Amino acid sequence: MTAELQQDEAAGADDGQASSCQKLLRQLKEITGIQDPSFLHEALKASDGDITQAVSLLTDERVREPSRDAAAEPSESEGSAASQESSAKVIDLTHDNKDDLQAAIALSLLESPKIPADQRDLDRVQGAAAESKRPKRKRCEVWGEDPNPNTWRRVSGWPVGLKNVGNTCWFSAVIQSLFQLPEFRRLVLGYSLPPNLKENCRSHAEKRNIVFMQELQYLFALMMGSNRKFVDPSAALELLKGTFRSAEEQQQDVSEFTHKLLDRLEDAFQLAVNVSPRSRSENPMVRLFYGTFLTEGVHEGKTFSNIETFGQYPLQVNGHRNLNECLEGAMVEGEIEMAPSDRSAKYGQERWFTELPPVLTFELSRFEFNQSLGQPEKIHNKLEFPQIIYMDRFSYGSRELVRTKREHVRKLKEEVAHLRQKLDRYERYGSGPARFPLPDMLRYVLEFADTRPAPADSDAPPEPEGPAAADGSPAPLGEPSAPPPSTRRPERPAPRAVTEEERSFVQTCLRRWRDEIEQDIRELKGSIASASRAIEQMYCDPALRQVPYRLHAVLVHEGQANAGHYWAYVYHRSLSAWLKYDDGSVTEASREELERDSFGGLKDVSAYCLMYIDDRLPPAPAEEGAGEPDPMLREAGGLSAELQRYIREDNWRFEQEVEEWEERQSCKMPQRESSPASESRDFSGASPEPPPAAAASSSSSSSSSCCSSSGARRLSSEHAVIAKEQTAQAIANTTHAYETGGVEAALTEAMLSPAMQGVILAVAKARQTFDRDGSEAGLVKAFHEEYSRLYRLAREAPTPRSDPRLQHVLVYLFRNEAPKRVVERTLLEQFADRNLSYDERSIGIMKVARAKLKEIGPDDMNMEEYKKWHEDYSLFRKVSVYLLTGLELYQNGRCHEALSYLVYAYQSNASLLVKGPGRGVEQSLIALYRRKCLLRLNNMAASLFETNEELHVAEGVGVVNELIIPCVHLIVNDDISADDLAAVEVMRNRWCSYLGQDIAENLQLRLGEFLPRLLDSSAEMVVLKEPPTIRPNSPYDLCSRFAAVMESIQGASPVTVK
Repeated sequence: MTAELQQDEAAGADDGQASSCQKLLRQLKEITGIQDPSFLHEALKASDGDITQAVSLLTDERVREPSRDAAAEPSESEGSAASQESSAKVIDLTHDNKDDLQAAIALSLLESPKIPADQRDLDRVQGAAAESKRPKRKRCEVWGEDPNPNTWRRVSGWPVGLKNVGNTCWFSAVIQSLFQLPEFRRLVLGYSLPPNLKENCRSHAEKRNIVFMQELQYLFALMMGSNRKFVDPSAALELLKGTFRSAEEQQQDVSEFTHKLLDRLEDAFQLAVNVSPRSRSENPMVRLFYGTFLTEGVHEGKTFSNIETFGQYPLQVNGHRNLNECLEGAMVEGEIEMAPSDRSAKYGQERWFTELPPVLTFELSRFEFNQSLGQPEKIHNKLEFPQIIYMDRFSYGSRELVRTKREHVRKLKEEVAHLRQKLDRYERYGSGPARFPLPDMLRYVLEFADTRPAPADSDAPPEPEGPAAADGSPAPLGEPSAPPPSTRRPERPAPRAVTEEERSFVQTCLRRWRDEIEQDIRELKGSIASASRAIEQMYCDPALRQVPYRLHAVLVHEGQANAGHYWAYVYHRSLSAWLKYDDGSVTEASREELERDSFGGLKDVSAYCLMYIDDRLPPAPAEEGAGEPDPMLREAGGLSAELQRYIREDNWRFEQEVEEWEERQSCKMPQRESSPASESRDFSGASPEPPPAAAASSSSSSSSSCCSSSGARRLSSEHAVIAKEQTAQAIANTTHAYETGGVEAALTEAMLSPAMQGVILAVAKARQTFDRDGSEAGLVKAFHEEYSRLYRLAREAPTPRSDPRLQHVLVYLFRNEAPKRVVERTLLEQFADRNLSYDERSIGIMKVARAKLKEIGPDDMNMEEYKKWHEDYSLFRKVSVYLLTGLELYQNGRCHEALSYLVYAYQSNASLLVKGPGRGVEQSLIALYRRKCLLRLNNMAASLFETNEELHVAEGVGVVNELIIPCVHLIVNDDISADDLAAVEVMRNRWCSYLGQDIAENLQLRLGEFLPRLLDSSAEMVVLKEPPTIRPNSPYDLCSRFAAVMESIQGASPVTVK
């Protein structure tokens, strides 16, 4: 047993050491930004568990080897400041020195307190249960940790995080809490100054504040409209380098930052206020965050009264259980003696809020300086705060009522104190140092009085009691019957000289006294509970519930006084949920998780700042869009042109990063044969677009699709070379022919796509220009040649057996008079394709074309319009393939499969023809063969129905339900032509004719099930299943198939399905 206990203790010690080690590793990650756990573990091992020495080792190493942890992007100043910590130099932050600021931030987080071993053990025991239940804190992904920029893409409708650029979690927590205030966001984004005022600013502080406001506007704009999951706040953060006064301000690195931030915002808005002579109270930042309170009191017999302004209101946590108690303690201080004529006791000093701001911020003081240890310590006491707090209790207008209630509370507390003293005398009874509950003492005395003395016969041992007596096993033979003295149970004390009458009298008295005492204790506890309830409900008066403030944000700190991590919980009205903003990570959180992390009392996580907003104010316009996919995008639409351009440029740069990363990855992958997955992929590169009438249920999902410029570039790249695998193989096969036989020999390669044929021919014609004037001149010449060729092709008269639009996207654009910028960029995409790499000239031209593409910014081209044109061409190709496939299947007698393709071709083509007659194919051709398929299928289904064989009848009815009825509904609900109406009437009449015939009962039942649906097209919305996705087709294949199908339609021979 002892060995097992020792093993358990050893295991517990190991678990404790492992937990402590993991905590140190997390702190090292936060401080240094290094994410490699093995690297951190080695540093911790080398420093013998001393976190300060470990940080010095790591930062020294990073100064010597800056590429060791490139993902964290550390600045050299951080490492140098940490490595020189032992020198104890005073860092001057009074001048604008970026290195000193970063060093101060590093030092403020490096000095981890050395907690005594017994205190660490106590903390571990108290927090073990909570740690097992509380989910691990999700830390922000380090910028660059995942090299795939696609993982950085923002989810539509979800808020944007802020990148941690090195110990800046405090910045993220504060900024996110403020950004989610609609009025604050409106003020920052709408800030502007007259141009002459900017030019006349002579003060460095004024210029700094103006620049800071501009950077904050840019940051807020990105937080609204960025396509990134999290954005970089470095530009605005750099301008706050004078926020910290000294490296010793540990908690104040956040509280002081909030003060400084609001001060700078106030100063910036004061510049705008000063344009017209108004007071400081007209400053919108002052009106939003600042209030006033009145202080009244008596000092040395003299009364005083003064009004003060407050922003963040500080509250002491120690000695209080909830936020109301903290406020009560802050508003009322001390008590003094007054004249006997006064009817009630007066307090030494009272504070009353005379004006409350719309945003009320409470700063919870959870740090105090330990004189014995010589360092600050964090207070982990539990402090609860409500979702709604009523400020009437602390407002000047309610002072008379509140004073009366405070007097009642004072009397009740005195009564409770008196009752507790009386109860204490019962529960701690006695005159000596050892005191015990009186009911227990009476019970023990009663037990003594009830105990009978042992029998007088000393030879017979006392009858055993307890488990030994219950055993009943005989004593072993040869042993004495009496147990040895060391194992014999001692006799219980008992009165010896007492008569039964005396015993009975004593017992009666003791029982009566015990009952009386227990009754007194119950009454005392009841009185205490009643008085306590009266105290708790004292301020529930409806007159004191007229000024509600709702909890908006909770800023949380995890760690000790000198090191830790910050994040924020913010209530998002449009989502009706609490969100956790942890650097770049934004996740939904429950109310239980918020309270567990914020109330404190468990481990080292607790709230340090609370933001409440006036619940009487009407919701801001940005908050009225609850339930919208992304109400922030609607608000972003009202930004200034400059900010909208800034958003577009950043999103464009992000798409460039994505594209460049994908290109680098594609270069690393060897060319290979197309896999089955790529064979089944849709040729357009875009997700299928079901027609609105055929799949109305999917409209909501399609409307929420991403509209970024990346989609446009991907479509245009695919249109440049539709079948990339085929083109790559064609380039490989063409290389030898080009070198030996020239351009004409190279162009005879059958697999070469028309797009790449034109590009190679254009490059060949530009050989002399390239050799004489260089790559850029060669690109201009080749571009002109290909542009002219495609323009001439678009002007050729179409024939019944050919459609030039299938050969090249530019022919489609020319035919439909697309904007010139769209045409030019599309052609430039061709020359920028990496497959154009078969010789030195083509490679040079390709590189120049890629550089030209990168120079085209969002202001140079409307990327949404560009994308729309390529989406239209993609849909045109889809319609063409659906039409060709449907006609081929029809020619081969497979009407079941052909009908779906033709119906979807008709519906998609209709959406194109709305934009212009040249956008789609001939609609009458699709309608003709759709009718033919329907009539054939209807006749086949009727023939199967007439057989009256169960299998055939089921097959015929299935064709009607799955194909004929959905198609009839689509035809009737569209602008129906006379031919289509006639075909529908023929099909309906065929089935109605069975009503007058003598058919079997089972056929009558089947007919009654589907005939009403066939006749009434408005009764329901029927969705027709989309046809199977077909394999990619190059323009060459499409042109060949088009010619073959058109020839087969004019003749009588069926064609082969490709």
